[in-house]
Parts: sequence; C-alpha cells; structure tokens
Amino acid sequence: MFKTKFRWTGSIALVLSVSLLAGCTLPGVGPSKKQIFAGSVQRQGDAFVVAVDDRITRATAVVPALGFSDAFLNTSLQGADVIRPGDTLGLTIWENVDDGLLAAEATNATALESVQVDGAGFIFVPYAGRIKAAGNTPEAIRRIITRKLEDQTPDPQVEVRRTAGDGATVSILGSAGTQGVFPITRPTRTLASMLANAGGVGLSTEIAQVTLTRGGRSETIWFEDLYDHPELDIALRDGDRILIEADERSFTALGATGAQTRMTFESHTLSAVEALAQLGGLSASTADPTGIFIFRNEAPEIANAVLGRADLVGAQRMIYVLDLTEPNGLFVARDFLIRDGDTIYVTEAPIVQWNRTIAAITGTLGGASGLADSAQTGLGLQ
Repeated sequence: MFKTKFRWTGSIALVLSVSLLAGCTLPGVGPSKKQIFAGSVQRQGDAFVVAVDDRITRATAVVPALGFSDAFLNTSLQGADVIRPGDTLGLTIWENVDDGLLAAEATNATALESVQVDGAGFIFVPYAGRIKAAGNTPEAIRRIITRKLEDQTPDPQVEVRRTAGDGATVSILGSAGTQGVFPITRPTRTLASMLANAGGVGLSTEIAQVTLTRGGRSETIWFEDLYDHPELDIALRDGDRILIEADERSFTALGATGAQTRMTFESHTLSAVEALAQLGGLSASTADPTGIFIFRNEAPEIANAVLGRADLVGAQRMIYVLDLTEPNGLFVARDFLIRDGDTIYVTEAPIVQWNRTIAAITGTLGGASGLADSAQTGLGLQ
C-alpha cells in the first residue's frame, strides 16, 4: 500500500513539473510570430506591423539618389596646358630689327628662361608690362605679349612654354587601380577618362561609388552610371579630389536564416529574396516561411503612404511581414526592397518549438523518474 501511494505521489509531482515547464519560455532564436504581433500598435504596442503586398512594395521602393548637381554637370572642358600660380615659364622673343627693344646688339632674339607666375597669377615682361598668366594657356599668353609689343617693335615673334610646374592636376584615392596625383592632359580631361588612366576601380563595379570633391563640396555617383549616363562624365578642374570606395550600406539578419550576421549590399538595389539568398537562404530545418519580418525606422512620408494616413510625424517603427507560402509570396519578396539599416528576422516553425518542448519534458520526466527510483530504493520499497 505504501509503495502504491508513493508512486501516485511521484506521478502527481511529475504532472505538476510538466505543467510548470509548459508555462515557461523555452530557449529559442528570438521572439515568435505571436510575440511580434503582440507588440503592434494595433495591440497597444509601439510598432506598426504590416503585411507586404504589391501596394506596399511600390510605396516603400526608395533607393539612394546619387548624382552630380548642375554646378558640376555644367563645368566646361579645361585645356590641358592651363597655367597656374607658381608655374615657371620660358619666353623667347624675336624682333625684326637689328637693334630691338630687348635683343642685345647683333642679335634679334631675347630669351627669358625663368619667368615665374606670382601668387596673383601675373608675370612681368619688359615693355609688355604685367600680364595675367594664370588661367590662360601658353598660346593665349603668347598672343597677349605679341599684341603689347607690336606697337613698339615691328613684327615681334613670341614663344611661350612652361618650364616648371605640374600644370592642372587631380588626386585619386581609395579603391582605384592606381592612387596618386595625375595631370589633366588632353586625353584625360573628364572623369571617366581620368579613372581609366588610373587603372579603373579595384572592387566590384556594382558597389563602387565615385565621390568628387571640388572647393569643399563633395558629390557622389555610382561608378556604373558613368557609362549608363554619359552626362555624368563631367569635366575635371585643377585640384579635384576623386575618392573610390565601396557602398557601405548594410542590413542585419537574425533568426532561422542561413547566417546570423551583418551583411553589406552587393548591388545598387537589394530585394528581400536577394538578401535571403545572400545569407544562404532559410534554414530548411527550423525556418517558418510564413514569418519573415523586416524591422525598419520609416520616414513619416513613407509610413503615411503605407498606412493610408496623413497624421504621422517623425520616424515610425515599422515591421513588414512576408509570407512566402502565399501564391504570389515570392514575387512580393522579389519586389520588396531592403534598405540600409534594416533587420531581417525569420521566426522558427511551430514544430520546432513543439519539438523543443517535448524534448524538455522528456528530459524532465527522465530526471524525475530517476529521482523517484532512487528515493524508493533508499526507502527499501523496491
């Protein structure tokens, strides 16, 4: 009789243990679908949970706008031989008389080999005076000197050449084929030709961005757009700085995906399907294809459009839900664009939580059974 009562008492204890275990939260990769929906605004939470459809994909299809302003686009081509302050010029002046203004006796040519352009951009030539050199080509300077001398000596012939100084240059930095300072020559007066001269870019062209800085102003374009949109192949200016770098946008993946990590974009636009593929797909053994969530802080303009409202102010917490089992689920996921800073979370399938519960209960039962057997052995009931 005592043995039977003990067994019943042990069984009741086990039932109580199972009940307590069922009420506890078991380990998992994160919140369940039910818990996420419980945090929605519709249920007194602080985030809007929205099922994605074709209308939502259109309302949220926002990509970074890169391009050059009119100030850059309207820049005219610069001559390859424009003189700058600090350059040194060589001048040779021929006069059509034996005793000229500049030439020594018995000669008709005068050489001025080291005429430096001052900080204000001027040079001084005897009898021609102070002449603006910076911003002009050697040919333009030659014409100015000739015009000023021809009233004082018959038919002067003038030669002007740069003897020192780099002329107009640009610097190329970052992931270019070759970094360095490059002169603006006749074949390299535009952005694309200069980059080609530097060996192109040293990373995938799909994620390469080109930033040009001029006078403290920086603007960025996609490298591929240089060839798709010829108008972006702008003229360069002396002192331009060109930086080549990879797209730094990223998203975070959590839950039942092939990888739980932070990933960078591999193309200009990245859909939900492409992002999942980039992660290695869904986990075949644990993922719930009806529970793919994208967490995002959405701009009020887009949030209002998504929710059909006009009263939202400030960034809104949005949770977009994708269900790949719907008839058009893969099409919707293909058209829904991932944005910088998004978090993709895939919930576990219900069977996974069930199996985890059964495993925990089975382990608890085994432990309790062993404990009961030990107790009975100690009391001499077996």
